[in-house]
Amino acid sequence: QVRLVESGGGLVQAGGSLRLSCAASGSIFDINSMGWYRQAPGKQRELVARITSGRSTDYADFLKGRFTISGDNAKNTVYLQMNSLKPEDTAVYYCNAAGGTHYYWGGGIQVTVSS
Repeated sequence: QVRLVESGGGLVQAGGSLRLSCAASGSIFDINSMGWYRQAPGKQRELVARITSGRSTDYADFLKGRFTISGDNAKNTVYLQMNSLKPEDTAVYYCNAAGGTHYYWGGGIQVTVSS
């Protein structure tokens, strides 16, 4: 099993920044990618960004360069730097880890952007 713990969410004004962290622990030896998804009220969960063990990254088109995902292998932690936040970025953000046929999710963390 893999345990994912998110931190760094909260309330921020539009135009501000937040940095989310996701620390992985447990049976992480087969994890080959980690990422962030988000789910706003009444909407489906959607991919925000992900990073592979080889450091390749993938971003949702709607971000337009505002967010950056990075990883620290020594700490088994993935970060999501979110800049120029907009009210429509308000959602619960979930950390995800994938390896083989296994997918793991964190409990989610609230990000609220006020206008």
